[in-house]
Amino acid sequence: METTVLRRRAFAAGAAAVAVGALALAGLTGVASAGQAGGAVPAADRLSPGLIEAMSRDLGLDADEARARIADEYRAAAVAAALEKSLGADFAGARLSDGADVLVVATTDRADVGRITAAGARAEVVGHSLDRLEAAKAALDAVALEKAPKDVPSWYVDVRTNRLVVNAGRTSAADSFLAEAGVSRDLVRVDRSTEQPRAYADLRGGDAYYMNGTGRCSIGFPVKRGTQNGFVTAGHCGTPGVTTTGVNQQAQGSFQGSTFPGRDYAWVATNANWTPRALVNGYGNGDVTVAGSTQAVVGSSVCRSGSTTGWHCGTIQQHGSSVTYPEGTISGVTRTSVCAEPGDSGGSFISGSQAQGVTSGGSGNCSQGGTTYYQPVNPALAAYGLTLVTSGTPTDPPTDPTDPPTDPGGTWAAGSTYAAGAVVTYGGASYRCLQGHQAQAGWQPPNVPALWQRI
Repeated sequence: METTVLRRRAFAAGAAAVAVGALALAGLTGVASAGQAGGAVPAADRLSPGLIEAMSRDLGLDADEARARIADEYRAAAVAAALEKSLGADFAGARLSDGADVLVVATTDRADVGRITAAGARAEVVGHSLDRLEAAKAALDAVALEKAPKDVPSWYVDVRTNRLVVNAGRTSAADSFLAEAGVSRDLVRVDRSTEQPRAYADLRGGDAYYMNGTGRCSIGFPVKRGTQNGFVTAGHCGTPGVTTTGVNQQAQGSFQGSTFPGRDYAWVATNANWTPRALVNGYGNGDVTVAGSTQAVVGSSVCRSGSTTGWHCGTIQQHGSSVTYPEGTISGVTRTSVCAEPGDSGGSFISGSQAQGVTSGGSGNCSQGGTTYYQPVNPALAAYGLTLVTSGTPTDPPTDPTDPPTDPGGTWAAGSTYAAGAVVTYGGASYRCLQGHQAQAGWQPPNVPALWQRI
């Protein structure tokens, strides 16, 4: 497989705001209900028929099993976020078991086992904290940003094996990469790989759009920036100033910001003829409603919508991965077992009703299967001061983020995961969450009335 950027021509981890001791067992074996900690568990009748059908096709689940799995994964995400906050530097990652029925939380301190078990998860004692492994990966990223490593297609922290995994065509290439970054071989597992990832370059998530009339990509998720409507997509699809036309070939907007390589996100501001909707294109099977952007746990199901191949599903394999394309190295992307093809780039990745990210690239195709990476949506929103359009977004747009007051005080915290109905304090006032989300810097409750209501 050739490693190229392909264009279709002419056509979190944030901490949950809940005490671990407050968690109570519910639903999934070994997974607790988190009360107000995570995204609200979606009602079965609110899940898109198209998403359920795609999960049935790609994950071998019937409709009831798919609905149950989504509910369990929501609960797992909330418990994992709470334990990450509680365990602090001991935390070594969380994942769902291969059968997706048990939440496994790793720690470097055996004294934490009781706390993890009491929260309803299975404890695993390992040698390396997540912070240590991520620091080693950051060292590799820094080297790769200067010069993309040759014959090393990807690297990531694997919470299943408690190792920094480096995929390489040759072991010697991996060794050279590690030596240049000063990363200890004791933290690393080198896997032989023939992957040759490339970027899938070919207002509703998954719809096609065209760049300067010469290439095609897919919309990630509709967003707002103050009164301005737009959408997030992949950075490799266009640079600032590139104009876009929509799926109907009518004038649509232009790229306002774009980052690639390094990261792979961008946003397009659209003209007044385009109305953002909290929807992802179901390609004939019913559109999926977007309710928030809470990050799903490793092992969770995730589905993708794109303008070339429509809906496909798989599982989240690793967060915070790095991957080398011919144009350079991309860091902070999530690795999945979902397939994709050229033209799907920029399209929506969603888990249940929670936006996860935009399609970046990968290897393989949807005939034979493959590996696809997505750029998480929350960092893209934070980078450009955007607010995700969700089912709870009021008609009136949110205001632009403003500088927070000095030492405002309160319980709100960037990085925390909040569910609809959660109550926080900020700057001496109380606020109720209107839609589930993972808080970002700049999203203080007074700044984003689409997310918080003062009470």
